Amino acid sequence: NMEYAANRVTQGARLFVLAAAVLLITVSLAGASASMPRFSLSAVVDGKIVQSIDFKGKALLITFFATWCPPCRKEIATLKKLQNEYGSKGFSVIGLSVDEKGPKVVAKLMKQEKINYPVLMSERPTVKDFGGIAGIPTSFLINKKGNVVKCYPGYVAHALLVRDIQMILQ
Repeated sequence: NMEYAANRVTQGARLFVLAAAVLLITVSLAGASASMPRFSLSAVVDGKIVQSIDFKGKALLITFFATWCPPCRKEIATLKKLQNEYGSKGFSVIGLSVDEKGPKVVAKLMKQEKINYPVLMSERPTVKDFGGIAGIPTSFLINKKGNVVKCYPGYVAHALLVRDIQMILQ
């Protein structure tokens, strides 16, 4: 009888964990059109504080990356191209570095790659506010109203980003 009761408790716990996971996934998906989290982070180049409000009314591609991440580095060419193509149309790429070695390492990469978009040093609370990042690169497409419309885990092809950016700029 005790074994039966223990099994019932274990089953109940499993169901609870499963229900919690389903709820979490549902909330995450529903949050796809949620407002972009606010941030206030220092710029890699000059250390000035840049706030999310500075980009009000712009469409954004916010990408979490690190200098030591090969797919992140591969993506830089695409991001520079997008900044060139759509920067004058109310769009900006924003790089959020999760490098723990600090801005000097990131500044070196920016210079080397001639990065033409703002790059900021991310902080743990910012990563958490964006729903946590399972891997890098992870990018978020934000429409001009400031809503997150798409999340891209991993490297994203230029053509896909162009299609999605054009849709939100219309």
